[in-house]
Amino acid sequence: NRKPHSGYKVVFVPFSGGKPNGAPVDVLTGFLNKDEKAMGRPVGVVNDQRGGLLVADDVGNKIWRVTSAKAAQ
Repeated sequence: NRKPHSGYKVVFVPFSGGKPNGAPVDVLTGFLNKDEKAMGRPVGVVNDQRGGLLVADDVGNKIWRVTSAKAAQ
């Protein structure tokens, strides 16, 4: 609920030896539209047993499951 908006994406931060070791990498974005209206807001993240990332969204009232893209055959 801040201006400017903050936290409307999920990022990966690489670690090495228990310390951050690189720049954050966007994993899931698109929660703000072009007018900066919230279309969703990630509030919780957990890995599932099949390797997916479950993301709770308290604006859309959804749980998103994110997986890696399969390589083209």
